[in-house]
Amino acid sequence: MVIDSQSPPSVTHLPRLVIAAPGSGHGKTTVATGLMGAVRASGMTVAGFKVGPDYIDPGYHTLATGRPGRNLDPYLCGEDLMAPLLLHGAQTPDPADIAVIEGVMGLFDGQIGGNGFASTAHVAGLVDAPVILVLDISHTSRTAAAIVHGLNTFDPSVRLSGVIINKAGTERHAR
Repeated sequence: MVIDSQSPPSVTHLPRLVIAAPGSGHGKTTVATGLMGAVRASGMTVAGFKVGPDYIDPGYHTLATGRPGRNLDPYLCGEDLMAPLLLHGAQTPDPADIAVIEGVMGLFDGQIGGNGFASTAHVAGLVDAPVILVLDISHTSRTAAAIVHGLNTFDPSVRLSGVIINKAGTERHAR
């Protein structure tokens, strides 16, 4: 998909993806920021976002993209503003070719006692974005498949579209 500057902005016209993980420490900031930098280096304009009220990671996103990093937080801003805020950030200061949204904590971790409210999965659903999972396998092997299976089937509305295996000890370990 390509953003068509002649038509009104719409989430359906904005290529986007969410970088998530089973929890903190799996490498999602490194992967998300690296992806933003690689997309920018390829000549595309990328808009970076962070789920939640974080201020550190959007700073990294700003450095990687050359444009302001922004937050998507349904707790502070309301669910109905997630898509408009995504679009505004992708259109300002100039139209982006793609939006990369870095998740918060674990994929389904949100407001305490909120059944996933304000989680990465929740925001991915609100902006209709596919999810790429970053999985640190440094202390596991075959169990990694069970973790991915569980995350993929826990909520059928979440579109888990890929997995990036992080911290593999060897090529055999990665296989």
